[in-house]
Amino acid sequence: MAPRTTPRPLPDLSGTTAVVTGANSGIGAATTLALAKGGARVVMACRDLAKAERTAAAVRRVVPEAKVPLVGLDLADLASVAEAAEEIGKTSGGRVDLLVNNAGVMALPERRTADGFEMQFGTNHLGHFALTAHLLPYLGTDGPARVVTVSSLAHRMGRIDFDNLNAERGYGSWPAYGCSKLANLLFTAELARRARATGLDLTAVSAHPGLAATELGQAGPKMAGRAWAARMEQATRIFTQPASSGALPVLLAATDPAARGGAYYGPAGLLECRGGAGPARLSARAKDPVTARRLWDVSAALTGVDPGLEPA
Repeated sequence: MAPRTTPRPLPDLSGTTAVVTGANSGIGAATTLALAKGGARVVMACRDLAKAERTAAAVRRVVPEAKVPLVGLDLADLASVAEAAEEIGKTSGGRVDLLVNNAGVMALPERRTADGFEMQFGTNHLGHFALTAHLLPYLGTDGPARVVTVSSLAHRMGRIDFDNLNAERGYGSWPAYGCSKLANLLFTAELARRARATGLDLTAVSAHPGLAATELGQAGPKMAGRAWAARMEQATRIFTQPASSGALPVLLAATDPAARGGAYYGPAGLLECRGGAGPARLSARAKDPVTARRLWDVSAALTGVDPGLEPA
């Protein structure tokens, strides 16, 4: 299949409501700006509301008519996730056309969420699993809806060890990150299957930004007190593409009219690291329906949030 390039400009999104997590910086901010340019009302769901307000102001400078309301969301706290979903329901008038599960953390020293989960799995996967489940009543209430979950090239090194999801038998920052990004893809595939089986007019797809210059890679070294590593990460940005380019696969996943449930997009250039957007390659583990179904059930049990969709 020949690579498809993200539509420029995007389709007319007037009248649609999108929710973007982690919209205050990086891929999330670039996605928010592009969707706002397309005419969408974009709910910015962010942990740092002060930073989000500065990003919203920057969006309004480019798109004066943009509607970009803010909602506080800490994906590492399931109580915050539930409160944010309720607020999104009110802010959106009970209708969400597009949910972009973008926020995340990467390669952190071992940390725990407010609910005691390993931070990367808890934030990147469980937080978004719970948020999506809470928002299902608002998705597709007036026409088709779409859920885009942002994964990573690192999913290829990921493994789902059901006996060590909480890193109680050993922790490695990069293996934990790979696990969380693999979980994103398995969740997307299972959501797509269950939506079809339930007859829900919802398309679940995923994307990855390749190697993009964002703040994501600096958090881990800073938390570990490795200033040299953070400086090295900044130096390597000369080899990466800007966040606006990294957002192209996300925007294609969000708007491609030909997208089917379970589709996966990424950069179309060398090794999917940079370039225009097109179909991306899933690892064999990301295509395992048995693991996906089990992960769904385990995630529902861990979060206490049952999406209520019947298995395929």
